[in-house]
Amino acid sequence: MAKIKLSNVTKIFGKTVAASNINLEIEDGEFVVLVGPSGCGKSTTLRMIAGLEEVTEGEIYIGEKMVNQLEPKDRNVAMVFQNYALYPHKNVFDNLAFGLKAKKLPKDVINQRVHLTANMLGLEGLLTRKPKQLSGGQMQRVALGRALVREPDVFLLDEPLSNLDAKLRVKMRGEISKLHKQLNVTTVYVTHDQVEAMTLGDRIVIMRDGLVQQIGTPLDAYDCPENQFVAGFIGSPEMNCFEGVLASENTKLVFKNKDVILNIQGWDMGTPLNNVLTKGVILGIRPEHILKMENADSEYSMDIEVVEQMGAQTFASGKLNCAAQISALFDRDDSLKDGDRIGLLFDLKKFHLFDKETGQSLRRKR
Repeated sequence: MAKIKLSNVTKIFGKTVAASNINLEIEDGEFVVLVGPSGCGKSTTLRMIAGLEEVTEGEIYIGEKMVNQLEPKDRNVAMVFQNYALYPHKNVFDNLAFGLKAKKLPKDVINQRVHLTANMLGLEGLLTRKPKQLSGGQMQRVALGRALVREPDVFLLDEPLSNLDAKLRVKMRGEISKLHKQLNVTTVYVTHDQVEAMTLGDRIVIMRDGLVQQIGTPLDAYDCPENQFVAGFIGSPEMNCFEGVLASENTKLVFKNKDVILNIQGWDMGTPLNNVLTKGVILGIRPEHILKMENADSEYSMDIEVVEQMGAQTFASGKLNCAAQISALFDRDDSLKDGDRIGLLFDLKKFHLFDKETGQSLRRKR
């Protein structure tokens, strides 16, 4: 096992900057998830750690050694790809043993490692089968096993669950989490799925257009997003955002636009808020922080356009005060249907504020 350090790492393809000035330290045994939309640079960053892409600028360290010039085979990393990359003509045993045989390890060592890994992943009864005889989940476990059997210092996974159906993704997510806790191998995991990132990562690295937007625990990113992009990307359904201005009225901070006036709680009136008073800001509030009122004639109302039953909760979207679009999560027992008008109550301590020009968070008082 080993820690990983990326220092000012940049990757340029022609005129395209795929990853820019990445600075990241991953501790020994830590599980870190790189997450972001397609094309944000997360897979490129992973491939640079693996040695499958050359670094244009910057340095990558695994353990205490800079590995920029080392071949992938010399970095003692193991990678699991999105498409499994199993050898179709080899059975499960030989797929698991392939890397060990390439290292010319003794036969008894190979047998011991393969059977130990197969037992760990529930593959003992499948060792004689070819990949075409396996389900998607079984093929994914073989791909994981082929990486684990090498006993690497670093475990790299590139969108490993994207080809599985929703139910199997949830199951495999649990297996990967359990496996990491059991083995405690330094792991870097790439996904575009925020649910995977939130549930798997000790920390998550949120990327956009080749740039790191925020690094922190999943709950840090959810509760204290650094900017509007992170706020919108993390959380499902996504955060409601409204443009407006801030004003100070009777020592209270007020958000205003043509549709609503909201008192904001929990912020100091000092810097940086003084700098944005009367200037444009974005106010954000998550759907789960909006409550249903019995009185439809309350100060804030919602004309419901779409209702979606989600099992434990009901998701509704519509117009706030007959104008701005808004979405909210309600209790499943709330009787709602398209066309209803309901009153709304906002949790005044759960608002987020962002500078309209930069998108950066205007920090709430701690």
